[in-house]
Amino acid sequence: MLVLSRKINESVVIDGQITVKVVKIDGDHVRLGIQAPMDVPVHRQEVYEEIQRSNREALHQVRPKLPRLNREAAPAGRPESSHVNNGAPCGADIGSQH
Repeated sequence: MLVLSRKINESVVIDGQITVKVVKIDGDHVRLGIQAPMDVPVHRQEVYEEIQRSNREALHQVRPKLPRLNREAAPAGRPESSHVNNGAPCGADIGSQH
């Protein structure tokens, strides 16, 4: 772990794209400003840990199986060959005109 001392309005730059700036010091509270690209998630550690815990829990969660569709019964109001590709029935050459 790298440990640095910074004063108010001093910054640390990480990987040339993330800037951490000391904005305010009030007793034992330090307020930091973090500037990072939009695609870099920035979380407080306790929030990050909760996200990780929730993701692990969801990964191991058993979900009920979805019911199988009855392929013999077509949906009401639609013919059985209702599968279309850009307006053409499945298997039809989309580029040809009939």
